[in-house]
Amino acid sequence: MAFFSIIIPTFNSEQTITQCINSILNQSCKDFEIIIQDGLSTDNTLEIVKNFSDERIIIYSERDSGVYDAMNKAILRAKGEWLYFLGSDDSLYSNSVIERIVQGLKNVQNKIVYGNVNIIGDIRQIKLNSDGVYRGETLVEDLFFENICHQAIFYKSSLFKEDGYRYDLKYPILADHMLNLLLASRFDFLYIPVLIANFTIGGMSTTESDGNFQTDRWLNIIKYYGSILKDRRFYGTRPYIRKAGKAFFKRKEYSLAKRAFSIYVYFKMKKAYDKFIQLISFKRV
Repeated sequence: MAFFSIIIPTFNSEQTITQCINSILNQSCKDFEIIIQDGLSTDNTLEIVKNFSDERIIIYSERDSGVYDAMNKAILRAKGEWLYFLGSDDSLYSNSVIERIVQGLKNVQNKIVYGNVNIIGDIRQIKLNSDGVYRGETLVEDLFFENICHQAIFYKSSLFKEDGYRYDLKYPILADHMLNLLLASRFDFLYIPVLIANFTIGGMSTTESDGNFQTDRWLNIIKYYGSILKDRRFYGTRPYIRKAGKAFFKRKEYSLAKRAFSIYVYFKMKKAYDKFIQLISFKRV
């Protein structure tokens, strides 16, 4: 079994696939397989990949329903202990990245480990951290609003093979964000301050909107997190929780509406209580 399965969904990727694959084959660590999950490209993508003549590169070309369908197909075929998804127009940051990641993953209990990416393209489209990379450590409350870049994450294969998680094709552009929201409600993500990949701005996730994701985001957050949302760190989400409660009520999903409104009311009462304590403390002074 390879330590990593590096999954690359492709479709008419002849302009970028060579650089992408070379960034993997040039790694100092060689313990990986590369799965090319192609969506019936009509250009020279497959010919280019075949010319590498490397037995670690496994090619599948078949019709799919988009990038996340391709990734779900590849997941079933992957044999690695850890799965990593790389866009065909992206590349690993340096020739030692995989070796550094191996050392970080060998003794961890976490099933999701992530680092940073270097942005290639118009950085005005995305907010970088103080070090000029995307995006540093991402807390759960941050994940509600901003996703972790897919090219920065390593997933334990058991999440998909044994626990049965998949990318939901209902979200054609942001299924990875929705999956991360679900996983973060059940598992602790581990952040390592390593630049993993060069991520090229301009793909669907940075140029197009996913209407289904926008409609369902807060509804699913309430389903996934429940009473955990009463934690003080989520206080700033109360307007979204209230709006989700109204949406549940309109859908006649009354138990979920009750859950949402109970969280919202809790925050209102907590705010009133905190003000009362402050007032008493001020008078005592």
